[in-house]
Amino acid sequence: MSIPSFIFWAVFVLPLVAFFIWLMRQDKRKGATGLIILAIMVIGGIAYMYWKTKGQ
Repeated sequence: MSIPSFIFWAVFVLPLVAFFIWLMRQDKRKGATGLIILAIMVIGGIAYMYWKTKGQ
């Protein structure tokens, strides 16, 4: 990954995912379901990124 990619991940993606995790943990009834969906979305996004860039 290049430096701009690391900056994007550090500034936008990681805080957004951390905020979503915190937000979903506030809901005691459906917090686990939300975390599972969030994990699937993050993994899917990373897989799509590698597929489109061919791992570069």
